[in-house]
Amino acid sequence: MGETKILVVDDEPRMRKLVRDFLNKEGYSVTEACDGEEAYNIFLKSKDIALIIMDIMMPKMDGYEAAEEIRKLSKVPIILLTAKSEEKDELRGFSVGVDEYITKPFSPRVLVARVNAILRRTVQEESVQSMEAGGIFLDITAHQVTVDGNPVELSFKEFELLQFFMENQGIALSREKILNGVWNYDYFGDARTIDTHVKKLRAKLGEQGKYIHTIWAMGYKFEVTKE
Repeated sequence: MGETKILVVDDEPRMRKLVRDFLNKEGYSVTEACDGEEAYNIFLKSKDIALIIMDIMMPKMDGYEAAEEIRKLSKVPIILLTAKSEEKDELRGFSVGVDEYITKPFSPRVLVARVNAILRRTVQEESVQSMEAGGIFLDITAHQVTVDGNPVELSFKEFELLQFFMENQGIALSREKILNGVWNYDYFGDARTIDTHVKKLRAKLGEQGKYIHTIWAMGYKFEVTKE
């Protein structure tokens, strides 16, 4: 982990130091930038930045603009930090391709936990070719699913939804989190579209559909339970 480099971007030196100190304790290497323009230039020159943590309200180039430009070049994970908490602001961040959106003030420990989770998932996506849980076998490379050895025909989104659930086993996922993870906020309609896809996915999984648990007033959790 010591070789994993994270770019921290904020026009407030104290905020950069706070984030840097917690990341250093976790074993990460940190590079700093004081505005979006500097961050973009650093990213252009660096080939080893694994993740970017960036404030939104900055001079020269704000976080939205910097994220949009960087996303044209790379799929590097981006976490935006901001004092704003409006839904439209979050949607704007997700629309340019950010991975997380954290509102200030925040717990540095929570930030580090999210960094760890995003990087684990990034490594998993690059290395894992298949997954299995409760008799459900998902072949990522072939884009095929079998249940107890029997092939199951899923739509593209149903496959991605199942993959997202299996990657996050045991974790309660809000509809917004699922929308971001599966639809990447390309879909700006009612988040309840997820309910429709979950219903169809459960039906196609048959008996194993019970592993997709409804979390009342929140979303869903994929968990293989033994009876």
